[in-house]
Amino acid sequence: MAGKESSWKFAEEFVVERAEIVQARHHSIELGVEPVSPAMGAQLAVLAAAAAATSIIEIGTGLGVSGLWFFVGAPQATLTSIDFELDYQQSARKSFAELGVPAKQVRLITDRAADVLPRMNEQSYDIVLVDAEPLSVIQYVEHGLRLVRPGGTVIVAHALWRGRVADPTKRDDTVRGFRSLLKEVAASDAVISSLSPVGDGLLLLTKIAEPETDR
Repeated sequence: MAGKESSWKFAEEFVVERAEIVQARHHSIELGVEPVSPAMGAQLAVLAAAAAATSIIEIGTGLGVSGLWFFVGAPQATLTSIDFELDYQQSARKSFAELGVPAKQVRLITDRAADVLPRMNEQSYDIVLVDAEPLSVIQYVEHGLRLVRPGGTVIVAHALWRGRVADPTKRDDTVRGFRSLLKEVAASDAVISSLSPVGDGLLLLTKIAEPETDR
């Protein structure tokens, strides 16, 4: 295990973050808002770049760390971000501007995700990031799979929840929720799933396109 922990630490320290992301990360930590780790952020950028993403939605704006990483990978994308903390979103908007992202590419919705998501258009996004209210993670993933286009990806941050999901002695509601989610997606034929141990876990769910039927 010591070797794996050293490798995980090396993977986090390998990432070089832009100054705007470092500043947003420090601000986030000061306010007690847990951002995605550097290695998690780098994976978000790679996924956005590989998908040539043009439309991204994230559930949980925070101070903008994950959104900044998305723009690193897909600088022309439009980002829709939902959070009920207006002050956090204002800080995130400032960080996006400092990165050089045009205001027209950022849509910040200040409201509870549970109220907003049912109104969003189905199959309209290349990537959906779930990073908010861990007790609602299953509900948010269900919405994400509805919103993402076939071939698109739903990303769940903190999927190993601070190392607790892998510990069989931990049985609180949050841990049970993540375990239930992992069990369900592993058995699903509707997605291709992968669980990365970077940070405290990054779950990737790519929605499988339904085969065309002859008419």
